[in-house]
Amino acid sequence: MTDIYKTFDHTADVGIEIYGKDLHQLFINAGHALFDLITDIHTIEATTSLSVTVEGTDQEDLMVRWLSELLYVHQMRGYLLCDFILHELGEKILRATVRGEQYTSPRHELLREIKAVTYHQLMVAQEKDRWVARIVFDV
Repeated sequence: MTDIYKTFDHTADVGIEIYGKDLHQLFINAGHALFDLITDIHTIEATTSLSVTVEGTDQEDLMVRWLSELLYVHQMRGYLLCDFILHELGEKILRATVRGEQYTSPRHELLREIKAVTYHQLMVAQEKDRWVARIVFDV
């Protein structure tokens, strides 16, 4: 899983740099990276599907809103997610189906609590032959 992202040091928070061959894959990889930080994503089974729609003002805002919505599904509804299917990705809208299952102890070990997705040092950009995003999570 670490070939799609890497972490970087940030005071009292966790920063990640995510990679994708295109913008579509970048958003999918961002979902994978978020849940890989929360738990061992390989222990999650895709037994439940949920629809997710988010709107933003630009690609960076859309990324924060996407990850914030996924975090909400985890924090408030108790899901761990492992599969992210994007149906629409525009400049200001994202529609997706996400799949996963309810958190079950002791089968799922929570590695860290992520409290929020921040706008601090946020970046979404195309670099040569790939897309890159930098995101800092409040932990």
